[in-house]
Amino acid sequence: MNEHPKPTSERHVPVLRDRCINLLAPGFEAARLRGETPVAVDATLGMGGHSEAMLQRFPDLHLIGIDRDEEALALAGQRLAPFAARTDLVHAVYDEIQDVLADLGVSEVHGILMDLGVSSLQLDERERGFAYSFDAPLDMRMDTSRGQTAADVVNTYSEEELVRIIRKWGEEKFAGRIANRIVAARATKPFATTGELVEQIRSVVPASAAKSGGHPAKRTFQALRIEVNEELDVLERAVPAAVDSLAMGGRIVVMSYHSLEDKIVKGVLQARSKSSAPLGFPVELEEHKAELKTLTKGTEVPTAVEIAENPRAASARLRAAERIRARRAA
Repeated sequence: MNEHPKPTSERHVPVLRDRCINLLAPGFEAARLRGETPVAVDATLGMGGHSEAMLQRFPDLHLIGIDRDEEALALAGQRLAPFAARTDLVHAVYDEIQDVLADLGVSEVHGILMDLGVSSLQLDERERGFAYSFDAPLDMRMDTSRGQTAADVVNTYSEEELVRIIRKWGEEKFAGRIANRIVAARATKPFATTGELVEQIRSVVPASAAKSGGHPAKRTFQALRIEVNEELDVLERAVPAAVDSLAMGGRIVVMSYHSLEDKIVKGVLQARSKSSAPLGFPVELEEHKAELKTLTKGTEVPTAVEIAENPRAASARLRAAERIRARRAA
């Protein structure tokens, strides 16, 4: 490891930072107009780049940062130290947003940001095992304090289970070949490192596939990461929980990095942006009215300039919505 790591602000370039903050800003203004202190949740705090920008731009903003990665929380805490009086940083998974708010005595918030997927920190810390480009322990846990590792998955799941997750979470058409090879190889020696896994994947994925699909291990690594961290299950719970936490006029901004994530986000935001009145119902009652208004037409993507500055932004897809109907009392 580098004994003198770069400052966090240099290691992390926030994706679509200005666009995210501009979308959230009217929610904070709506709070001010009601005489309330604006409260934002950065549900995937990471190294705190988006949060730092929000706290700098809005001097009255109170920020709640959530992350399951204790190392990320520590680094973000250093970065956000000048704003410590206006921040609460919490070690939690972001589908626990309502529990986090309840513990802090916060009933509703005015802005929520979710920047999904693997973080710059997790990709850059080689020993975490997220990257297929260098050899490291086969871990992939976002929260290294608990849960199964990627090694546990590849060494213990049945061939059928491996096919299922690699095909479903990785959208990998060679899932059958890869799973079969993993099971055969682990019978001789259990997998311990990313390099060992990459070697076996390379042996069964045709070289021609890499020309259009990128690195032959890319999709399998995505699948393992999603499985280890239960990412899509968490997301399916987190987006509705976040929407339910929004105050009137509050806004949610979500950035996805692959189609499986975006499909979940789109489903929730679109469903909440439509009338729930039964088909043929003569009158739309108040409780049937849409509670959200979508703020983006489809998804927004980074500009060529942003991608040049931050190549990891290339696959980002942004969706946003605003609460336009008050929440019903529980």
